[in-house]
Amino acid sequence: MQADVLTKVILPLSLFLIMFGIGISLRLSDFKNIFRFPKAVIVGLMGQLILLPLIAFVLALVFKLPAELAVGLIIISLAPGGATSNMFTYLYKGDVSLSVSLTLLTSLVTPFTIPLLASLSMLYFMESNTEFELPVVKTIVQLLVITVIPIALGMFALSSFPIAAKKIENVLKWFSIFFLFLIIALIIMKNSANMASFFAQAGAATVVLNLVVLTLGYQLAHWAKLDGKQSTAIGFEIGIQNGTLALVVAGTLIGNNTMMIPAVTYSIIMFFTGALFGWLINKKNNIEQTEAC
Repeated sequence: MQADVLTKVILPLSLFLIMFGIGISLRLSDFKNIFRFPKAVIVGLMGQLILLPLIAFVLALVFKLPAELAVGLIIISLAPGGATSNMFTYLYKGDVSLSVSLTLLTSLVTPFTIPLLASLSMLYFMESNTEFELPVVKTIVQLLVITVIPIALGMFALSSFPIAAKKIENVLKWFSIFFLFLIIALIIMKNSANMASFFAQAGAATVVLNLVVLTLGYQLAHWAKLDGKQSTAIGFEIGIQNGTLALVVAGTLIGNNTMMIPAVTYSIIMFFTGALFGWLINKKNNIEQTEAC
């Protein structure tokens, strides 16, 4: 895949705006919500920050992915949540407050976890035989600039200019989804001759990863005896990834375009599997409510 103005300028700028959009929807009360349902938050964070990367690592080995694709699969697993998971949770009647709280926490944590775990995955799969590297400290600073700072700016805008901020929020809410599709479309157009090969290489692994983590996330919450809305939120938070963040890490910070392939295939797939998952969960909940009556 070709590196150009898309990976060097458009991707980081779009991620900055997307994270600003997340921030402009957050209030300080959302921090308090974290303490309202600590068990649900702990289950969600364990699923996102521990279970998800472990499953990606196992699948990379099971599918015997080439080194760069294996690292790319790990990177997409390290970029959970985002505005898209909040949208899915809202559309399919999950606990939006929990979803937003988990997005807030992971957005603050992932600038530190992504550089460390991505670097470890590069050492494992690629060893020292590579021209690409990911300096941990430098990457942490870069991710803080394009993720945490815009969230803080968004929260400041909401508290200072609430009326204008709500109008901007409605635009940015859909902007994040539109821009992800636009970026993917541009990548596909520039690499149209190779897209079939990309899907052949990484498609199966990303489909299995997505289906497994959506289902396992929901079941993990169910086993923890959380209610249906919380389980739905956690399922989406674990299964719907921040594709733009993964693309920035792989294509912009590392500068390896092959590593972007799993993020592209996952980002396309998750909209279809997410919609199917939400429909099945709603159907299940409706059946249970009918039987209860």
